[in-house]
Parts: sequence; C-alpha cells; structure tokens
Amino acid sequence: MNKILLWSITAALAGFLFGFDTVVISGADKKLQDLWHTSDVFHGSVVMAMALWGTVIGAIFGGIPTNKIGRKKTLIWIGVLFLASAVGSALANDPWSFAFFRFLGGLGIGASTIAAPAYVSEIAPAKARGRLVSLYQFNIVLGILMAFLSNYLLRDAGENAWRWMIGIMAFPAFFYTVIVFTIPESPRWLLAKLRNNEAKAVLEKIDPLAKIEDLMQEIQAGDNGNKKDETIFLKKYRFPLLLAFLIAVFNQFSGINAFLYYAPRIFAEAGLEESAALMSSVGIGITNLIFTLFGVFLIDVLGRKVLMIIGSIGYIVSLGLVAIAFFLKWQGMAVPVFLFLFIASHAIGQGAVIWVFISEIFPNHLRASGQAFGSSTHWVLAAIIPSMIPFLFSTIGPGVVFLIFAIMMAFQLLFVLFIMPETKGKSLEELQNTVFKSK
Repeated sequence: MNKILLWSITAALAGFLFGFDTVVISGADKKLQDLWHTSDVFHGSVVMAMALWGTVIGAIFGGIPTNKIGRKKTLIWIGVLFLASAVGSALANDPWSFAFFRFLGGLGIGASTIAAPAYVSEIAPAKARGRLVSLYQFNIVLGILMAFLSNYLLRDAGENAWRWMIGIMAFPAFFYTVIVFTIPESPRWLLAKLRNNEAKAVLEKIDPLAKIEDLMQEIQAGDNGNKKDETIFLKKYRFPLLLAFLIAVFNQFSGINAFLYYAPRIFAEAGLEESAALMSSVGIGITNLIFTLFGVFLIDVLGRKVLMIIGSIGYIVSLGLVAIAFFLKWQGMAVPVFLFLFIASHAIGQGAVIWVFISEIFPNHLRASGQAFGSSTHWVLAAIIPSMIPFLFSTIGPGVVFLIFAIMMAFQLLFVLFIMPETKGKSLEELQNTVFKSK
C-alpha cells in the first residue's frame, strides 16, 4: 500500500501544476490589461482565457496519447508542457505570445485531468480508490493556495512582478517532470495492450501476496464482450456518458472557475481594496485546502453521493447570499465570507468527487476516452464562462451572475438525488458489469 500511495501522490502532483497554472493568472489580471491596453472582451477571451482554450484541446485529445503511449508517458509530456508554459509566459512581451505559452499550459491541464485520475484509479484498491484518486483534487487546491500565496508575496516585486508570479511555476514543473519517471505503467493499460508479462510485474510490485493470475483474469474478464476498437458513443455506454456530461456541466455552472480566475476582481467589486482582495484570495485558498482534506477523508466513508448532496446545499445557500449581497450593495467582508462558504461547499462536494467519479464509470479499454468526453465538456464550459465574466459584470452585474449560478446548483441537487448512483467500495470491473450498463 505504501508503494501505491507513493505512486498515486507522484501522479497526482500533476494536479498541483493544474491548480497553480489555473489561478496564478489572477494576480496578473489587471496589470496585463493595463500593460497591453486591451479591451475587456480581448483581455477576457484571449489573454485570460487562452489557457482554458488550451485545456479544452488537451481534454478533447488527451485521451489519444493516454491510450496510445500509456498513462506514464503522457504524464511525462504533461510536465514538459507546464515547464515550457511557465518559462515562455514569464518572458512574453506581447499579448499574443503570452497567450500562446498559456495555451501550452492549458494543454497540460486538459490532458492531466484524463491521465492522472485514470492512472491512480487503475492502480488503487477499491476500498481506497476514492481517497487515492482525490489526491489529484487535493493537489489542485494545494496548487491554487500556493498560487494565491505566491501572488500575494510577489505583489511588490517591482514593475515586472507579474513575470515572477507566472514564471515561478517552472520550478515545480521541472521537479514533477523528473519524478514522474519513477512510477510504473498502469497494469490495466498494459493488459489492455496485451503486454501481460509487464502487467504481471507491476501487479507483483503492487501486492506481492495477491494471486496475480486470478487478478489478471478478473481484469481481462471485465472486458469480455467489449471490442477493443469500439467507440465510447455506443448506445450501451449512454448512461455513463450522461453521468460524465451532467457532473461536468454542473461543476462549471457553480461558477467555480470564474471565481478562481477573478477572485481579486470580485472582491474589489464588493468594495475591498487591492491588498485586502489579494489577502482574501489567500484565505480562499486555505479554506479550499482544509475542506478538500475533509472531502478526501470522507469520500470512501460517506460515499460520492452524500458529499455531492452536502456540497449542493452549500452551493445554493452561499451563492444565493452572494447574489443578495451584491443586489443590496453590502460592503466590507460580507461577500468574502459568503464566498468562503461557497469554496468550502465546492471543496467537500464537486471538488472532491468529480475526477474520482469520472475515472470510475467507464470500462478499462475506454476509460481514457470516457474521461476525455467528461473532461472536455468540463473545460469547454470552463473556457466559455470565465471569459464572459468581465463583460457580464459590466452589463448585467455580479448579483445576477451569482443568482444564475445558485439556480443551476438547485438543478444539480436534483441530479444527485434522482440520477447519480453511488460507486463507493466497488471494483472497476464490478461497476462496469453492474451499475453502468445501459439503462
């Protein structure tokens, strides 16, 4: 189990780069717009959102290398993309080259949401799979916290503070790229590629006391009746596709990425000064980390569905209060406090569950393709919604925006109560052959 934990943490560190890269741009937001004199539309849709469009491409096509060259090699290339993005973005002198290198980081984010959860889910035992896969989410929020903290500490680093804010990610990106070489390939991927001897060697490392031949037969039996060249868009997979689609849609219609990208701007809209807005952002990162830890601990105890119910109720209350605060023009700490409740609700619910759940609901030979579908749905919306925030805030106002998010979370609660199944404690093969057959 110690080896599995170490390998899971190593693969999940892709999430740290994901979280850091996603949020670090928030500290440079207004500075870049002033520096390059760009309009709200261009700044929001190109400068700020280009990484998200890269994430969309990475999510759509990330299943290809994850399937073709393997989980491990894909994770290595993800590290290379993050490293190139950090260095290139920090050295950029115009919005277009900056956007290009941010796009590379986005490719890494999108692919990581497929390769890392798939890898961990395929090496983890059923009883601990939720906790181990959710280490990816834990690393995402740790990266978010470190980005907020880094931005705060570097805020007075001079005229080029934004370069330091973005370029510092090169250090963890290089470290990750090196250590990911130490993990073995996923045994389930090896078996899917008929590389049985290699798979056997990895399974023996995972559990030397296990009956390896029986375990290999069980894994291969799980794919009985499935053609290796079939597509995820067959009728028999419509239920897991529906689940992946809906959980991804609701994740983004909570407003989570819009909030993380524009946290300082949202706090400024609520009346906080710049330094207080940045400090509140650090507090958001700490809250996110603490409640993600609760989610990681509880996901294999209470289950995925219970955490989603708790998170949905928290979303509705917190987002509703944020909308009211903007409508009634409450100043001071009202909006930050309500948004702290919002981030806690996300961390213990959607944040802890989404990547675990999507990694569980597809058969072994189509796991990467299924995750690519769910992940690309997630990231298309994650690109569209945040890119619209500057425009929406200046037209319909933040109160209406947060009210829409609250209403969508009421629909999420209905989805969880009446459609979403529980996956806790079941092997991937058991889920494939029971819960997720077409209904």
